Amino acid sequence: MTTTGDLDFDACYRAVSARDARFDGRFYTAVTSTGVYCRPICPARTPASRNVRFYRLAASAEAAGFRPCKRCRPELSPGDPGWDLRGDLIGRALRLIDDGAADDTGVAGLARRLHITERHLHRLFVTELGVGPLAVARTKRLLLAKQLLTETALSVTDVAFAAGFGSVRQFNATMRETYGFTPSELRATAGGLRLERKNGRVSATVSSLSSTLSSVSGSGPDLPGAPATLRLRLHRREPYDVGGVLAFLAARAIPGLEQAGPEQYSRAVPGGTITLTPQRDHIALDVSVADTRQLARIVARCRRLLDLDADPSAIAEALGETSLAPLVAARPGLRVPGTFDGFELAVRAVVGQQISVAGARTLLGRITTRAGRLVQPDGGPLTHLFPTPEELAEADLDGLGLTTRRIATLKDVAARIVAGTIDLDGGQDPAGAVAGLLEVPGIGPWTASYIALRALRDPDAWPDGDLVLTKRMAGLGIPHDHIDRWRPWRAYAALHLWSAS
Repeated sequence: MTTTGDLDFDACYRAVSARDARFDGRFYTAVTSTGVYCRPICPARTPASRNVRFYRLAASAEAAGFRPCKRCRPELSPGDPGWDLRGDLIGRALRLIDDGAADDTGVAGLARRLHITERHLHRLFVTELGVGPLAVARTKRLLLAKQLLTETALSVTDVAFAAGFGSVRQFNATMRETYGFTPSELRATAGGLRLERKNGRVSATVSSLSSTLSSVSGSGPDLPGAPATLRLRLHRREPYDVGGVLAFLAARAIPGLEQAGPEQYSRAVPGGTITLTPQRDHIALDVSVADTRQLARIVARCRRLLDLDADPSAIAEALGETSLAPLVAARPGLRVPGTFDGFELAVRAVVGQQISVAGARTLLGRITTRAGRLVQPDGGPLTHLFPTPEELAEADLDGLGLTTRRIATLKDVAARIVAGTIDLDGGQDPAGAVAGLLEVPGIGPWTASYIALRALRDPDAWPDGDLVLTKRMAGLGIPHDHIDRWRPWRAYAALHLWSAS
């Protein structure tokens, strides 16, 4: 009987035997008799306990020589909520790997982003996870590639670059070495292709694709001007209050950048657009981008935007025993909407100080039009990208309805992010990022806490002094000293109160 990390073998085996969906993404089951690793919800027959090992990460199972199950598809697992909540080095490093940092700059660049040495980062990973950061990044690439091969009609070449591999040869060799089959062989068994023999040569032809497949156009990384359109599934933990998340995003949608309603959310991203549409048991992500190498980052940021990796059972269990019990019962699966970009959220928070949501939305639309890059000159709902810190720092923001002090605050935040003293996309310890934000003139505890709540994914962030929260608590007869009783889920407590009618 083998486990890694802090996993309890008996508890894990009971979860696997019951196919308990609450544990999906928390650990993986490796079966020594078959050489595969599975999700806890795998429909296959439960293996004998003597043939089972449990691993916290898919990368750990692969490093031990196991390959992913083709039935339950580990690449579809929601993220581990434990890692999503952790603000320590390991948790932050894993989030940056999800965001493609290791693919962009290598493990050395990842370590620099975390302000530690590459050797120390490797030592931390091996001590806690049993594998190094390079192995984790490789597994992330392989699992994304497996999903793309299974769910889309992208060519093998395009899949290789979209998943973060440097070459098709490297992709083929890594998949054969790790999984025992080539990308083409995987696609041939995915149910979407037909093998044909012509003139003594075997070829694979698209025949009938699953319901998750959409059409693909363009020629991939070699022709960045031709957008590729594809659909991927983003799995979530149930219950999931999709209506609450979309309503929150719709009320704050920035004109020209976003379009949101009760059925879907869309926004402009560099090189194209994305659309998120709720389905019965997942979120459909439609991506239309010129450079598919952005896919890993887009997937990770969409998961954070929709808070798909949260553990609703643990949150409800904790808050359901407090004065918030009626609100928790009324809104099962409530989530804290995140953000697609940390700097964008900081601008939203500063602009939204002491004005209505609608007023902030108007000002943010003006900022986007003035300082953001125009991507749809012919018009349409998604015309601009949100300005980068560099663009906002150089932009003329006069005449938009912002005070001189507010403009100075925005430019100060932008300059600090450009200089690297503040990192709102996962590289900095949340407490350090909040401390850095509080040094900016014009940013107080409420603004810094709101940024921590949505951009830094701090589940215990509490926007102290928020007038709406104060009024809701008074109306419900909840004493102020109950706030500490909601730890470590005060961010979710705030959303329950904001959402209360």
